[in-house]
Amino acid sequence: MDHERTKNELKKHVVGGEAFLPITKILEETPYRKVGIRPAGLPYSIYELLYHIHFTQRDILEYLSDSDYAEPKWPLEYWPKKKSPDNEQEWRLLIRNYLSQRKRATEFIEHSTDVTASLVRNPFHTELREILLIIEHTAYHTGQLMVLARLLNAEN
Repeated sequence: MDHERTKNELKKHVVGGEAFLPITKILEETPYRKVGIRPAGLPYSIYELLYHIHFTQRDILEYLSDSDYAEPKWPLEYWPKKKSPDNEQEWRLLIRNYLSQRKRATEFIEHSTDVTASLVRNPFHTELREILLIIEHTAYHTGQLMVLARLLNAEN
């Protein structure tokens, strides 16, 4: 597979929806009043999951592009300190920021000269590895978002 084709496939998978419901569809179909609810027996809300997905995606992109990158503390900094946003404006801003970072990821791929080259900061890592982490991490948590959304929407 040539490099441009590989990059195009990666960009499609970063956006998602190739093998599962797109995250944007889940977010559109979930009313704001439910995004901070933790269904019985589950340790997170839709807000908490989206925050985590966004934070992790942003962290990986910073790892790839920021020469002054400092690794956040795991798991403390990767999850919000609250289970719901303070208001709908904060929720909409989180969605916009997530989508902006996702666009940044696709642009990073687009401008890459060799996704398989070793990173200067860690020769055991490649851009491909990091982009695949974004894809895998987002896919994993998108499944959780889908389950939460179904549980919450079933409750009316």
